[in-house]
This record gives sequence, C-alpha cells and structure tokens, in this order.
Amino acid sequence: MTRHASIPAMETVKGVAINAEPGTTPVLIDGADTISRLFAHRCATDAGRVAHREKTLGIWREFTWGDYWKHAKWAGLGLRRLGLKRGEVVQILSEDRKEWLYFDQGIQGVGGISSGIYTTDSSTQVAYILRDSACRFLIVENEEQLDKFLDIPDGAPGVERVIVLEDEGLHDLKDGRFLFLPELYALGQQEEAEHPGAFEAEIEKGNAQDVALLIYTSGTTGAPKGAMLTHENILSAMQAGLRELAIDTSAEQLCFLPLCHIFERNNSAYFPIAVRSVVNFAESPETVFDNLREVSPTVFSAVPRVWEKIYSRVLILAQEATWAGRIAYGLAIKAGMMRADAEAAGQRLTLPQRAAVLLADLLVFSNLRALLGMNRLQQGISGAAPISPALLRWYRAIGVPVYEGYGMTENAATCTVNRPYANRLGTVGPAMPGTELRIAPDGEIQSRTLANFKGYWNLPDKTAETFTEDGWLRTGDIGRIDAEGFLTITGRLKDIIITAGGKNITPAEIESRLKFSHYISDAVIIGDRRKYLTALVMIDQENVEKFAQTARVPYSDFASLTRAPQVQDLIRAELDAVNREFARVEQIKDFRLIDVLLTAEDDELTATMKLKRSFVEKKHKALIDDMYR
Repeated sequence: MTRHASIPAMETVKGVAINAEPGTTPVLIDGADTISRLFAHRCATDAGRVAHREKTLGIWREFTWGDYWKHAKWAGLGLRRLGLKRGEVVQILSEDRKEWLYFDQGIQGVGGISSGIYTTDSSTQVAYILRDSACRFLIVENEEQLDKFLDIPDGAPGVERVIVLEDEGLHDLKDGRFLFLPELYALGQQEEAEHPGAFEAEIEKGNAQDVALLIYTSGTTGAPKGAMLTHENILSAMQAGLRELAIDTSAEQLCFLPLCHIFERNNSAYFPIAVRSVVNFAESPETVFDNLREVSPTVFSAVPRVWEKIYSRVLILAQEATWAGRIAYGLAIKAGMMRADAEAAGQRLTLPQRAAVLLADLLVFSNLRALLGMNRLQQGISGAAPISPALLRWYRAIGVPVYEGYGMTENAATCTVNRPYANRLGTVGPAMPGTELRIAPDGEIQSRTLANFKGYWNLPDKTAETFTEDGWLRTGDIGRIDAEGFLTITGRLKDIIITAGGKNITPAEIESRLKFSHYISDAVIIGDRRKYLTALVMIDQENVEKFAQTARVPYSDFASLTRAPQVQDLIRAELDAVNREFARVEQIKDFRLIDVLLTAEDDELTATMKLKRSFVEKKHKALIDDMYR
C-alpha cells in the first residue's frame, strides 16, 4: 500500500472514516486510497452482507459482498492470465447487471482501466472506441452485442479476446478468439490456485494517481473523447457523496441508467462501496417503472427524461380517472403546490393550510407515491441535463423530494447539488464539499477539485484546452453564483445564439421550459444570425397519442401524427404559453415537428437521450430553412 508522509485528520460519516477536511490529500476512505483497496476492505469486513440483487425468472435473488469479491477476483485474474497488462483498457459492452460490476472491480484490481460502451451504439461507433482505446480485451453481454463486433468491417484486429456473458444462441461459436464467462472464471481460478494471493498483491501495487476508468463523452460535439479518471478522482467524489447524499447502509437503490456513464457508475458502482448500500439491477430499460415499484428505493437518481416520463404517466392516470378522482387530484395538487411554495420561501403554513395538505397526503399523495414506487424515497437526484423548476415544484407538491445537481464526466459528476437544508429551485445548488467554483469574465463556470479528471485519452492538446493556466477546469457551461453560493446554469458557451439584431440568447432555459409540457419530449431552439427564434420539437409519443385518441384525430403512423392539424395546434398552444414567460426577442416565432420517432440508436440523440444540437440542425436543415422563408 502506498505510504504517505502525513495522514490527514479523519472523521466518521455514516459509519465510514473519511478526511475531516474535504479536498485534502491523500483522500482516504476507511484507510484506503484507491477504489480497489476500499473494495477489498469492504468485502473482507462485510462478506455476508447483501451487496446487490438481480431478478431471475421473476424472483429477486441476493448476492453478498463475498460473492462480489470472489467473482471480481476471478474476472481480474482470468484477464491477467490472458495477458492483460497494467494500464491497458478493457471495454464492457453490456446492459446493467452484476457482472458489469464484477468486471469493473476485477479489471481495476489487476491494474487495468475499466471502460464501457453504450449498448445503443452502432458497430461503427463500437469500432471507433475499440480502436481509440487500444482495447485488446472486450466483454460483450450476448448475441446482439456480439453481432456489433462481428459487423466491424476490418474485424477489429487489435482485439485479441472477446468474453461473452450469455451463451444463448451461440453454442456453435468455436473460434478461439471468443470465450464464455465460465471459461474466464475457470482461468481466474486456475491463476489463483497457481499464485495464491495474486489478486491481493496486484491491488497493493495500485496508486491513487493511476487511471481507474475511461469514460467516453457522449459526443454531442464531434467524436467521443475518453476522459481519464483516477482512483483519487473517484474517492474524492465518494467522500462528497457520503457527506451530502441520503445514502447509508440501509439504502436501497435501483440501477438502470447506463453504467458506462459516470452518473450511474458513481451511483451504483462506487458510492455503494463507500457506504455498503444495496443495489438492485433493473431487468431492462423497458421494465424500469415496474422495477421501481417492486424495489421502492430509498434513493433514486435519474436524468430529467425519466422524471418527465413519470410526471406524464401521472397526468395520463389523472385524465383517465373518474370525475371524482380528477377533482380529488386537482384539489390535492392545489394543496401540494401551496406546501411546495411555502417550503421554497421558508415559510410556515397556517393551521388550515396544514390540514389541507395532510388531507391531500392521506387521500391522494400517499397512494400516488406507492403507485410510483416512491413511498420510501428519501432523496431523488436529477442530473446529467437541465430539468424544469416547474417539474421539481410538482414533485415537491406530491411529497417526493427531488433535488437537482450538476456535474460532468470531467469532474466525476460531483460539482454541485441541492440538498434538504440548502435547496433553491432554478439552481443546481451550492458546491459539494471539496469543490471550489468561480465564474470567468466570459461567464463560464470553472471548478477546482480533487475530482477533476486527469485528461483526455491520447489528446494532450484537448486536455490543455480544458484547463486554465492556473489549473481550473473549464466546464463550457455559463452561469452565475448568488451571494449564498447557489449556482444557476444559463446555457452552454458554444450554444449561445446571436441573433441578426445582435442580441445574445442562451437557449437552454427556453428549451427546459418547453420540455415541462407533457406533450413535448425535447426541443432545439434555432436563431443564430437570424432575425428571430424558431424551434424544432420532438413530441412525446405516449401523451400526444393519448390526446389524438381523445380528440378523435385520425393518424396512421408517427409521421402522420406529427402532421395532423390538431397536433400542430396543440404544440403551438404549448409554445404560446411558454412565449408569455420570455421577453419579445426570446420568443419563438415558428416551429416544426420532427416526424421521426427518435431513440438512442439514432444519430440525433446521445445515449443519455439528449438531442445533439449541431447534428439536429444539420440533418433537419430543410425544416429550418422552411421556417425562415
């Protein structure tokens, strides 16, 4: 284990020993200065405790920290026996499952760099990442993901071995380049038998400054870049999470966002190691809402699209309720909003108001929270993209505590967060412990923290551009910090629209307000060097179809639905309502609906379901030109 000249003062938070002064080095959690050493300590002291659950044949099955250690060790030693060297990247192409975490810890344990590829990526995108990361070992989940590898035109010659997790449909796969998971585990067991203590010895060789994981950015502008995060970066993020998130040894979590994204990796891979919480793996992206009800987690982190989808489902249920149910919901929401506004203003409700809120909770909201799987929720976190303050107000009204946070891959997704004792709608909260913020003269938000990444893989020039001369991270976002330290993000530097009249407009706030409409899934504001603003709008399929059925609007497919005059009028009314909240120069004069139902497989969307602005503008140029004729 790396020895240090001086050990910082420690304190105990949620039963875990961490640095008493946030942001000091060395970063220690329970005496460990790397993820792997902390993982080894956790598995040794809590071997019999449940670490995670996974649903098999309709039954939630439990797996302990002892199981976690055993399989991570076999995976790591198996890869080492195949020739994995310290500092080499291993790519994982799989949906969320326990084996994802086994490989993550196994790879890091033997000194490798763990990285992930989105399962929605095409074979072309897979080929790019394999080549860029110089990957020699690839983990694929099943036949579907293996096909992407097999479809790479040149056969990805740099990849020497492909480990397949599921053998269904692949029993005839005899090529020596491929092996199945049990075969890799057997190699790991053989390595352990011949070299007892080899995994533990490899862990001891690790250093806090070693690169632990490689996270590829979503590629909203250009090709994805691999962000190198060290053990120290992640331990710093863990410490901040321990201090500010409602997560402890009794916490239940649901893992469903892609683990190759830093947001979910922190939530379901690293924070649980720090605090010994239980992670439940969703069966698939399609069953998230069902699994949410089954698990009823105490903490739940999601991107805005998920929080918006839950809200839309509630509105549909309210519309389909009996007249008495609709009235009860309406009255309850009115009381809930009264509570939300009072909490936001720091005011106390009067006795009659408290009685109304209590009645609303008893008759409506308690049942609604149970229906959503949020009856035990202590803290919901929204991150990875802006969320509408109006939506957060609605969640607060129904008694679901959702707090907006802010971070990016390059600072390990832990920069700022609202929390129960410091929450202000419309902001992303104050800085997390150990993080400093400042606003540059051009309005850019810059951060300094031990969680700031090491740099971009094989891109020293890009890395240099990302840091200031005095070592602060350039986030690329613009915003302001108020007197109490709350950060408000107003947009992206690269997204600023300068109209033909010379007005500077940041579109993020307008787009966020549009997305609060349960008929609008996403929107891109257009107007750079033009006389006025317009919008490309992606409708919410479920809610607009529901509207069409109720209003008896004829349509045959998604494209015809977007062209229906009643749907056009519906979206125009939504835009008109939003326009009233903005100055004249910021108002949308015209719009067009994207007539293709987009998924994460489409080029216009990132894997985290964010529209790629530049790509959308290029692909739908004809629609844009039509609005300015």
